[in-house]
Amino acid sequence: MTRPGLPKLIATDLDGTLVRSDETVSAYTHQVLDRVRAAGIPVVAATGRGPRLTELTRNDIRAADFLVMAGGGRVVDQSDPTGPVVLRDERLPAGVLAELISKLEVELGPLTVMVEALDSHDAPLWGDFDPSWPYPALFENRSRADCLSHDVIKAFARTTDRHVDELLAAAREIVPSDVATLTQAGLGFIEICPPGVDKATGLTVVAESLGVDPAEVLVFGDQPNDLPMFEWAGWHRVAVANAHPAVRAAADAVTLRNDDDGVAVFLDRLLSR
Repeated sequence: MTRPGLPKLIATDLDGTLVRSDETVSAYTHQVLDRVRAAGIPVVAATGRGPRLTELTRNDIRAADFLVMAGGGRVVDQSDPTGPVVLRDERLPAGVLAELISKLEVELGPLTVMVEALDSHDAPLWGDFDPSWPYPALFENRSRADCLSHDVIKAFARTTDRHVDELLAAAREIVPSDVATLTQAGLGFIEICPPGVDKATGLTVVAESLGVDPAEVLVFGDQPNDLPMFEWAGWHRVAVANAHPAVRAAADAVTLRNDDDGVAVFLDRLLSR
């Protein structure tokens, strides 16, 4: 039973929010999340990471009862005693992605494009190599034709002459929301997801399975791909101090930076009230 005065569900982004710049999660953060679960509050990882990074995600947030991955496209219930249960698994059809990329390049010029087509452990992204991509170890050069011949979990795109926020705004003018969901997660690339896929719709799957109202959900985030869940959750929306300006503006409160364990500090204070 959840204590009075506490949310009934807590969801947090990982990279840039819970995970520190050195790609670690502190023992203190793990301990606080264990206290959250002991208080009867389910914990959800809400991340842009695709299912190929499931094991890394489980290690970074060991207390998670649910994983909302791929920006909402893959939802996994980890609380089932018989083993993980996939509650949602969305893909963007190859033909839709190919037409979408073509339209974007006509309007915006050449794009660097990568796709996430596989969900096996540590599977690589495919596409155009870009030296700015921060995870080159999990990348494989593939032709554009090959990349666009597969249904994908999501795709990534960038130009060299536009800031990612500018590119995102321009791309949203070209691509209707019923064709694809466009966002960005702080990696310098726009992310192209199936229509209707974002962290809010992913969390809706979790909340409905638990019988929790969005008004009872606390969320933490740092990048524009967290904005849909900030709009959806009603108990409290908390940005870390290093968050994108749009996320800080949408937040009810700002906690410490990810490198200072801001999520854990906020939760520790909440549980100690």
